[in-house]
Amino acid sequence: MTETLQLVTEWDKTFPKSDKVDHRKVTFHNRYGITLAADLYAPKQAEGKLPALAVCGPFGAVKEQASGLYAQAMAERGFLTLAFDPSYTGESGGAPRYVASPDINTEDFQAAVDYLSVCGEADPDRIGIIGICGWGGMALNAAAIDTRIKATVTSTMYDMSRVNAKGYFDAEDSETSRHEKRAALNAQRTEDYRNGSYARAGGVVDPLPEDAPFFVKDYHDYYKTQRGYHARSLNSNDGWNVTSTLSFLNMPILHYIGEIRSAVLLIHGEKAHSCYFSKDAYQRLTGSNKELLLIPDAVHTDLYDRMDVIPFDKMAEFFRSNLK
Repeated sequence: MTETLQLVTEWDKTFPKSDKVDHRKVTFHNRYGITLAADLYAPKQAEGKLPALAVCGPFGAVKEQASGLYAQAMAERGFLTLAFDPSYTGESGGAPRYVASPDINTEDFQAAVDYLSVCGEADPDRIGIIGICGWGGMALNAAAIDTRIKATVTSTMYDMSRVNAKGYFDAEDSETSRHEKRAALNAQRTEDYRNGSYARAGGVVDPLPEDAPFFVKDYHDYYKTQRGYHARSLNSNDGWNVTSTLSFLNMPILHYIGEIRSAVLLIHGEKAHSCYFSKDAYQRLTGSNKELLLIPDAVHTDLYDRMDVIPFDKMAEFFRSNLK
């Protein structure tokens, strides 16, 4: 039995509505029975079954932020696009709230492909996905298991398993560091169970400390300002449940990406703190239909919403070439 969701009807995105596309709210469910909320964008006066794209991310964001912007921009370029909230977040269902899971969030992408495969407006043989930030890693993981996905774009990609298990730049890659994390997280589990509620990790720090590293300032400039703040965004507010980190410590998500046969385009800002994730993933991909595109001078959040930086035309060309 699927959940009934209460969806906002007014336009509450962080970006203006395009007059070149039609938009409506839809729902679909994953194989764990969680109902997901999504925005479906279609080019106006579209005819026939369209090539289709499922879009998600960043990690801790909602579909009213970057993924919706990407979906709308790609719909302007002729694609049927589905920007969705992951399980347990945004307008999507699932309880308890604010949980992340390497398995369930990979499944969320596959469930979006389920929906597009049968919705009637999409060509089921021409489906691709776009993953932004932490959902870039989930997108690669989905592409490794789902042969219906014919092309994948990741943008400013994070490997959430790697960063949780090894720290930024792998600086905490030791058994001792991981043991300390496990001990703290399992102590939190006990506390949560005792309290009957789940402690939140906190979103992007605010106010911003003077000595904050650049990447924290970069996130603050997006999530905590008018540029990208949204009331349902975890990063804009109280963040994920603290214990969400546990499963990522134990379950690497990109184990089989070397076996992806479909096309992959990895896009990253050259100056992003996270660029090493895409560079390393690219080295593990095989075949002649894989590409790494580095954007000169761009930092991590430039690829969230900077229309003059995000290479939408290049992405459209990539999908047109590979969704046929």
